[in-house]
Amino acid sequence: MAIERIVDPSQDEDENLPEEQKIENVLRPKSFDEYVGQDRIKKNLVVAIEAAKKRDEPIDHVLLYGPPGLGKTTLAQIIANEMGAQIRVTSGPAIDRAADLASILTNLGEGDVLFIDEIHRLNRSVEEVLYSAMEDYAIDIMLGKGPSARSLRLDVPKFTLIGATTRTGALAAPLRDRFGMLHRLEYYTPEEISQIVKRSAKLLDSDLHDEAADLLSSRSRLTPRIANRLLKRVRDYADVNGDGIIDTVSTTKALELLDIDAEGLDPADRMLLRAIIENHGGGPVGLNTLAAVLGDEVSTVEDFYEPYLMQIGFLERTPRGRKATSKAYKHMDIKRSKGDESDSSPQTSLI
Repeated sequence: MAIERIVDPSQDEDENLPEEQKIENVLRPKSFDEYVGQDRIKKNLVVAIEAAKKRDEPIDHVLLYGPPGLGKTTLAQIIANEMGAQIRVTSGPAIDRAADLASILTNLGEGDVLFIDEIHRLNRSVEEVLYSAMEDYAIDIMLGKGPSARSLRLDVPKFTLIGATTRTGALAAPLRDRFGMLHRLEYYTPEEISQIVKRSAKLLDSDLHDEAADLLSSRSRLTPRIANRLLKRVRDYADVNGDGIIDTVSTTKALELLDIDAEGLDPADRMLLRAIIENHGGGPVGLNTLAAVLGDEVSTVEDFYEPYLMQIGFLERTPRGRKATSKAYKHMDIKRSKGDESDSSPQTSLI
């Protein structure tokens, strides 16, 4: 059975949520005015929402894609808030059967928002139910089996589907083409991350110095989710080992304890780079090999580790595999030998 969560913008936080989740919800912006960054996307969404409200109809279906932690779920909730609509939250892997999706769709209210995270992981049979629901606001279900089976067409309320994915290429083309708006979320600038950290510290009632905010920004991989996570850990350190004030000293010591370096890389990132440089002569090296070294799934390496390492110029994808760049060698303080500069590594796997 599909797992879904109903979020009503008019209600306060659920008292039954774990404390960490409550804090996470407090830090989430509730409107476009509070949301920092992604200005191009915000402008387009504001226009679309205002137009939909004038016509008294739901906003067109929206696909949000990009690396994890950039605010796709937050944007979906803001869209629902701005539309004054209720949002139902679920994920692709949670919807096992077409009947599960049919149950969710038929229980939607007029103008509701259905948010499906990791929409690229929907079963193909479930996707097919979405096609007619998105276009015609109707679904076809089969009753019975064998020769006596018959098709029943059910109307569903006019709703807005918001899909979120880190891998838009994994979406079936017919599903992708049914979204009226497709927006890619980009990495944030250090200045934007600093603003986000300061806003979060204020909501957490923490005294954060500007220099400490800038330091946290430089270690947050240009990602709000990581920035807020580091802020909470630094706040813990300052409360235990100081007077609760988050300054550069407490921030530096907390980040050292977390083993986050100047570029925001953690031990797993450095292990990946070291494996490429020391074990495979700088690359190219296959993705499966890197996943085995880290003890992680291939999809995790692709979706979490690689995008940022490529963004800062430490990693490159080639037709023969992944390679470490000269910037990676410098950061890891490893001297590049002449042999490493050649492209004659036996690791030629593309996966």
